[in-house]
Amino acid sequence: MSGHSSKPTVGALPDTTVESPFVPVVLTWLVWSLFVATVVVLVARLRLGAVWELPGLVAIDGLTVLMWVVITFFSSILHSYSRRYMAGSSHQTRFFLAMFGFTVAVMALLAADHIALFGVLWMAMGLIMAKLIGINEGWKQAQAAAAVARNYFLTSSILLGGSLTALWWATDATTISGISAAADTLGGSLWLVAAGGLVFAAMIQSALIPFHGWLLSSMTAPAPASALMHAGFVNAGGILLTRFAPVITVDSTLMLGVVAVGAASAGGGKLLKSVQTDIKTKLGCSTVGQMGFMIMQAGLGFFGAAITHLILHGFYKAYQFLSSGQQVEQKRPSETTEHTVGRMTSAVGFGVALLTGLVGGVVFTVLTGKGANVDSGLLLTFFVVFTTLHAARTAVQHTSLSPLARYGAVPLVFFPAIVTYAVVYESVSNLLIVSTATTELTLLHGVIAVAFVGIYVAIETGIHEHSQRLYVALLNATQPSSDTLLTSTEEYNEY
Repeated sequence: MSGHSSKPTVGALPDTTVESPFVPVVLTWLVWSLFVATVVVLVARLRLGAVWELPGLVAIDGLTVLMWVVITFFSSILHSYSRRYMAGSSHQTRFFLAMFGFTVAVMALLAADHIALFGVLWMAMGLIMAKLIGINEGWKQAQAAAAVARNYFLTSSILLGGSLTALWWATDATTISGISAAADTLGGSLWLVAAGGLVFAAMIQSALIPFHGWLLSSMTAPAPASALMHAGFVNAGGILLTRFAPVITVDSTLMLGVVAVGAASAGGGKLLKSVQTDIKTKLGCSTVGQMGFMIMQAGLGFFGAAITHLILHGFYKAYQFLSSGQQVEQKRPSETTEHTVGRMTSAVGFGVALLTGLVGGVVFTVLTGKGANVDSGLLLTFFVVFTTLHAARTAVQHTSLSPLARYGAVPLVFFPAIVTYAVVYESVSNLLIVSTATTELTLLHGVIAVAFVGIYVAIETGIHEHSQRLYVALLNATQPSSDTLLTSTEEYNEY
């Protein structure tokens, strides 16, 4: 829902103020210039390979410059898109200033090394995002959504502040790099408080279950703000765990906990999405699930995979939000039934998808070495196989080609995609100063794998729809805060 319209409520005076496009134009050109500059910095970083720092304050490493390129690219696209989307709006200038301010805050956060600076920027990032959610100051539902998000983000900031204070107390270091260097000395209750706070702060920011309420209550945000939220802001949890990876990896039990909460959101997000009917809420539930996968990869010790996942998800989700209007189409029931059910029953199609997934897993293992040993890398490879199988099966079902063409095209499309993913994953991992921290396989890893297969089979076969209790529970779990619900279209049309 965009947040502005030209049709006024009966009896109300419409807001006819039209702002100058000067600020949007300047900020759009400025953010594109930042993107070009960050690309230059990334190239220089690849050639020189050193960490550039202002001791005690900032440290620019591979993760910093990589995410600088990603965030400025997304922001540039959204600034350009918003010039037309927000044209004529009375809050156009505020929107652009907030969006540009968010970009700058995230860039500074990625470079921050002093823990106080990091904590302040983390809070600023959240407050600016809340401002974007409630950018329409006259729309009470938007203000309620902003208040919900703000409360979550402030809670996340308090947890992070407590963790940073505990880490400073335990290590006597005031920088992230100093804390990382002293991670071997961490342990005991003080470390557990600090590490637990980091994990919970990441869960809130990335909208993992049960902290997904703020995300599903933010549908009042303009589409560009939603795209920035789902493609950028929610990734902060993965960045946080990667930045403090030496702290998180001190104990394998905590890592298992991170895997568990990530898996719960990954599977839960898939279930929540299955009962939705509107596009934005479907995308929101999808984000909950995808962020669960990202956090789970961090818990498995593959921080490079987590960063790769958040980058690829960012591209996908930004496109999905900006093109969400094109996904609404009208079909007759007979068209839907004939087009999908027949293909779902094809044993040959499923066999092609299964073979594509299995061979894709082998390709991933050969290129990355993950899954070759009996450790957490085996679960990572399992999810590569699982994701490839699902994507291939979807392509077989919905691609408008003859059966023979579909069966032949699926491997030809997906094998190069897996190779590309493996290459990107290896490249990203090489940029990080954090090394992979694989763990031993446990019963929990096996339970997670079995659970995902069960959830997938249940959703694809519609078994979960036969339980009214489960359906209602899933639907209730996705209900936004009541104050953010629009009950009368006239309330929206005024703005």
